[in-house]
Amino acid sequence: MEQKSARVRIIDAAHQLMLTIGLARATTKEIARAAGCSEAALYKHFPSKEELFVAVLKERLPKLTPLLKRLIVSPGAGERTVEQNLTEIARQAALFYEQSFPIAASLYAEPRLRQRHNEAMRELGTGPHVPIRGLDAYLRSERAAGRVRADADTYAAASLLLGACAQRAFAYDATEGGGPPQSLDEFAASVAGMLARGLVA
Repeated sequence: MEQKSARVRIIDAAHQLMLTIGLARATTKEIARAAGCSEAALYKHFPSKEELFVAVLKERLPKLTPLLKRLIVSPGAGERTVEQNLTEIARQAALFYEQSFPIAASLYAEPRLRQRHNEAMRELGTGPHVPIRGLDAYLRSERAAGRVRADADTYAAASLLLGACAQRAFAYDATEGGGPPQSLDEFAASVAGMLARGLVA
């Protein structure tokens, strides 16, 4: 059996620790120990914990950004409707937020750490705003193609869809069932359908 590379082991360990104890408490020392390498070896692959966090998001969580990039380049490709595309975006976004929220939530308890993290995200050109911009760009490309109404507020639509997906990640933990009232597929289809009815030309 082929042994995993140090980089893969580090990402695996970081993902697991960030899920279980949160981003704020997952130190590079603990991540390196869990990956079976030195902290110096970790820094050979990832210059900062923020870059490691971005790698976890890109490589271990559902792929939302690549989906948006593909749709921006070719809106309407493969004969899919805007509603079908929005359904797939909502599904991937809900999965992404469901898995990323427990990782990043601990940052909100430590304002100074959150500020440093946000500064690092700006330097890396990423952050929670990126999917909103991506979805806005996709909807604008559909508007240019004539499949979305000319007067549609694409930014508001992107914010509504992704906001609903993000809220689904934590809004139902305190309910008796401990989870959302709809399955993931039902949720994605209903949210996308409601939005599409206000957007489609």
